[in-house]
Parts: sequence; structure tokens; C-alpha cells
Amino acid sequence: MIAIIDYGMGNLHSVQKALESMGAKTLVTNKPQDLQDCDKIVLPGVGAFDDAVLELKKQNLIPALIEQIKNKKIFLGICLGMQLLFERSEEANKAKGLSLLKGQVRRFENKKGFKVPHMGWNQLHKVNSQCPLLRDIPDNSYVYFCHSYYPAPTDEGVIAATTDYGIEFVSIISRDNIYGLQFHPEKSQDIGIKILRNFANL
Repeated sequence: MIAIIDYGMGNLHSVQKALESMGAKTLVTNKPQDLQDCDKIVLPGVGAFDDAVLELKKQNLIPALIEQIKNKKIFLGICLGMQLLFERSEEANKAKGLSLLKGQVRRFENKKGFKVPHMGWNQLHKVNSQCPLLRDIPDNSYVYFCHSYYPAPTDEGVIAATTDYGIEFVSIISRDNIYGLQFHPEKSQDIGIKILRNFANL
């Protein structure tokens, strides 16, 4: 069973539908106990960093999330859900991240020819081809992005793939049981479905 965390800020049903289309059993939940009972956890996210942390705190989900991830439960953060793994974000006024990965989340600088938010299709450049999420995913595959912020890990060893948008930014992270996608796999057609299938099969 894959728990999809409902904290009011994510494409829950799109992610659920994509996972269930490949036969995965899912549970959309905001109950900490359910995280313990499921095999894997997905934290989707659309919205602001401060608001997301506030909603997770309201549901008392942060201690449960940290406990389960530290206990090696397989975890996938999507977009904002990945950014929350880090220590802090330039978007946040007060809130701190979960600090499960060292580093911060930065905002794209305004550059001529590169609108913010970064929205649309762009390529994945493999850094760690051994990342399980990238199994049978061709280098330079296109996926769908919609974001103004991106993670900047302190440990470059967690970087599985990057993408170019004015700068080279991290688009997939992988460390032990922790995985993160800056793009939206549920909107990324066949490549996104393959990545989600790789996650479901871990």
C-alpha cells in the first residue's frame, strides 16, 4: 500500500490515478498512523513552503513523516513535497523544512529569456544512472515542470538528475530510501508513468 499524504496542497487524485493505473494500491490520508501501516509514502505538493509546513503541523504529520523516513520506509516527494525535505527555503518567511537532507531551496533569478515560474516541458540529464527511478528512462527525456524554486543540496551525492533552465538545477534526488522529483510525473505522460512505476516496484 502506498500512502499519499493529503495536507490540502497537492495533485492528490492525479498522482493516485497514475499509481492505480499500474495496479498499485493507494491510500490518500492525513492520519499519522496510516504512514506506519503503509509500505511507501508519497508527499505531493503545489503551493507555498510556509503554508505546506503549517498544514503538515496541523495534522501532526511532521513527526510521523520523519520517523518513517528515518526507519527506512520508501519515500517520494514531488515538487514542493521534495523541497520540504531540505533545511530551509528562500520562499519561506518563518518555516523550516524537515531537514532530512542538507541544503536549501532557492528561487530562480530573473534572466532574459527565462520566465519564472519555469513552466512546461524540459529535459532530464542523468547524473546517477543507478538511481532506481531512472531505470529504463533514456537520458534527455522530457518531463513537465511548474515551479519557481529548486533544491540546492549540500551533498552532491544525492543528485540523480539535473535540468537546464538558465542554470543547471537539480530535478531528481536519491539517497537510500529517499527520492524526490522537482517535476510532476503525473503530468509527464509515458516517461512520468515509467518513473512512478519504478517507484511503485521498489
